[in-house]
Amino acid sequence: MTATTAQAGAKKRSRTVLSVSVNGREREDVVPDGMLLLDYLREVVGLTGTKQGCDGGECGACTVLVDDRPRLSCSTLAVQVDGRRIETVEGLAHGGRMSALQQAFHEHLGAQCGFCTPGMITTAEALLRRNPDPGVDEIKAALGGNLCRCTGYVKIIESVQAAAAARKVAP
Repeated sequence: MTATTAQAGAKKRSRTVLSVSVNGREREDVVPDGMLLLDYLREVVGLTGTKQGCDGGECGACTVLVDDRPRLSCSTLAVQVDGRRIETVEGLAHGGRMSALQQAFHEHLGAQCGFCTPGMITTAEALLRRNPDPGVDEIKAALGGNLCRCTGYVKIIESVQAAAAARKVAP
């Protein structure tokens, strides 16, 4: 075995201790340096709400929040979020109850087959945290990277608007 081959083998086996907060819980896990955030969340943490869609960063089904900002977990290495705060669609629920945004998607039929819904919801959550009262154009722009093959997006936009309205009246 040459030195170059040994170095290549060592790189393949490189691991890192990942320290993150996932849905409000601090975690430390040893992960391969090449593990995607999507795979870490689904396989190591056991949170399967985040979906693998296109596997190329084009559909948004894998969107999670990293420090309150939407991030495609299929094109982010787990080690890139070391020390950060990760939120998945599961983490948006409180005390076993859906968040206002999740409830709005349910009540206003924002989900059809549901495959894109976790990414839509996490992306919309980031928008509503930035702007609690977005207009239709801002909602469309924010969700522009999230693809849905089942709807014309009308119900999705109505769901985000309903969640924004519900947040205004909530104490």
